[in-house]
Amino acid sequence: MVEDGLSRGMLRNETLLVLALSLGASALSALISFIGSVTKPGGLKDQAATLNSSAAPGRPWLDLAWQLFGIATALVPVALVAHLLLREGAGLRVIGFDRDRPRFDLVWGAVVAAAIGGTGLLLYLGARAAGGNLTVVPESLPDVWWKIPVLIASAVQNAVLEEVVVVGYLLRRLGQLGWTPMAALLAGSVLRGSYHLYQGIGGFFGNMAMGVIFVLLYRRWGRVGPLVAAHALIDIVAFVGYALLAGRVGWLPTA
Repeated sequence: MVEDGLSRGMLRNETLLVLALSLGASALSALISFIGSVTKPGGLKDQAATLNSSAAPGRPWLDLAWQLFGIATALVPVALVAHLLLREGAGLRVIGFDRDRPRFDLVWGAVVAAAIGGTGLLLYLGARAAGGNLTVVPESLPDVWWKIPVLIASAVQNAVLEEVVVVGYLLRRLGQLGWTPMAALLAGSVLRGSYHLYQGIGGFFGNMAMGVIFVLLYRRWGRVGPLVAAHALIDIVAFVGYALLAGRVGWLPTA
């Protein structure tokens, strides 16, 4: 028995099911997408990967409903993780996703975002120029009143889902299953890179490196709060920045 009467096999199956319902499935989808991209005639940089697109072109209210539906359902695995952690008497507080230290989370999140964001942009531009990455289009939403709020909500959703599941939950479960810290770090980092494969090789290795940094920071702080803040800030700048700058500056690639 490993935790609260749960056998090692039950914990392993629980972890696999959580991943299959969330970012593990995204990793497989990204791999299929990547295979499709590399086997398609032409270079990767001549293809585009769009992150936030219209779900109902020409019908803004229906489009908004679909956008909100997508954001809400993407957070269901986080609710499942919260339930599973609460079942063992811990809750999300055990991984540091709470309101106990909001200033710490926001300040260090901003520091991490500033350090990683600029480097990530340079890596993306370099990978694309070398032909190892698709052109990433952060958004192609219509110019309607809800565009920026939806982009911000999408960024926060990405951050909460990835950091709670891939860092907090996965590391806890792998530790309970007896994985060494290095093996768990590699597993989480490879998973993070894998579900970004749809962007190309640059997206894989860049996000894998980010995964290593985030795991090390999590182990230092014992909190995913700063990582959620950092990830959200990085994505907000990417999504909203693209919306404001695309077609207006020469250095930003567009589809």
